[in-house]
Amino acid sequence: MTGRIPRLRPDELDPAQRALHDAVASGPRASGPQHFALTDADGGLLGPFNALLLSPELGGALQAVGAAVRFAADLTPRVREAAILLVAAAEDCAFERHAHEAVGRASGLTDAELAALRAGDLPGGADDDEAAHLRVTRALLHGDVDDALWAGDAARIGARAVFELSTLVGYYRTLALQLRVFRVDVDEP
Repeated sequence: MTGRIPRLRPDELDPAQRALHDAVASGPRASGPQHFALTDADGGLLGPFNALLLSPELGGALQAVGAAVRFAADLTPRVREAAILLVAAAEDCAFERHAHEAVGRASGLTDAELAALRAGDLPGGADDDEAAHLRVTRALLHGDVDDALWAGDAARIGARAVFELSTLVGYYRTLALQLRVFRVDVDEP
């Protein structure tokens, strides 16, 4: 059991679930260095990914959005991970914090920057573009980008970056909600 639902093993999955499992376990998340585990020893998906198997069609679309946010957007790895960690702080999501602090560290975020993000603060020392991205992210977490921010930081980073950040915030807030509802714990094997 993983929280409120059982963790499904690959041999228990129907074809649609198996295709989604494989897209997560052997897709872009699984290539390159692994900063957090995607599967347990039996091949079951960890974190938010097990719940996606409940509805493979919707889960597949959601995981594709997540893969695009992480691997196809133009956001730099530091900006992406810092923005994800701001969502984790806003949603008090231990799994997102655990997973993405490791990825953030690998992308160059320092311990001091990670501590600031954990507290929901903008890290000091970010260059002007990073700081602009993170101020826009913080505004999105509060619901909108006002006209002053749109004319300033949003204009500096461009409409594409604002779109990518708003998609990132929506995606990681969705995962945080699912992790909370299904009671997925960071420490579950």
